[in-house]
Amino acid sequence: MPEVLIEKSERIATVTINVPEKRNVITDQGMIETLLAAFHDVESDPAVSVMILTGAGSAFSAGGDLKAMRDRTGMFDGAPLDIAERYRAGIQRVPKALYGLDVPTIAAVNGPAVGAGCDLAFMCDMRIASTKAQFAEAFVNLGIIPGDAGSWFLPKRIGYQIAAEMTFTGRTVGAEEALAKGLVLKVVAPEKLMEEAKALAAVIASKPPRAVRQTKRLLRAGEAMDLANFLEFAAANQALAHTTADHLEAVTAFLEKRKPEFKGG
Repeated sequence: MPEVLIEKSERIATVTINVPEKRNVITDQGMIETLLAAFHDVESDPAVSVMILTGAGSAFSAGGDLKAMRDRTGMFDGAPLDIAERYRAGIQRVPKALYGLDVPTIAAVNGPAVGAGCDLAFMCDMRIASTKAQFAEAFVNLGIIPGDAGSWFLPKRIGYQIAAEMTFTGRTVGAEEALAKGLVLKVVAPEKLMEEAKALAAVIASKPPRAVRQTKRLLRAGEAMDLANFLEFAAANQALAHTTADHLEAVTAFLEKRKPEFKGG
């Protein structure tokens, strides 16, 4: 079976990490290339408005391959400079690709999300968790650091204090605590997870496709720009949005009290 599965339906792409026998570890170079190809496929498809990311089997993703770490094989082999280069050419390309997606992303966290797997969930815009979900920024427990941008994403997604506590202790946060602390939007029974994720995705997919992608770019820009430059960026994008066929259809449908029909124009 492929290491990563892609299913597309009604403007929703579902990407599933499909190595359940290894708890969906993602540090192998082959897995990374396959995952990057899936993200590129989603981003380049104008018929996709939103992406759901999940894991096959009992785990969302266990992150790094501990046996490879112990045996100093694969990306963990060689001198420090060699390992650093493999991080740059390997796992560090994942946050760049996932953060760079213009379509909104939903992590459907079906089970443990540990280390790089935890970071992968927080690279997504939104998270819905199964009652079996667990989150652990567990790098410190192994005597290493979050080398895949986790320390960049977590403070932005969940606030510095919670990110710091999770990172410094490496402890496991269960689904209910994750909900209480705002790490996830919702916690549902395992059998309802994909149903809930697809329901949220369907709402997003029902909106004007170009406006959805523009809005994602705007949210991303807001993390990097000062207010003055951000407002210039917003004005330029708004001017473009006002000229689209979907904008005219949305306004006309509202005034005519009917459901709009968006075509991505």
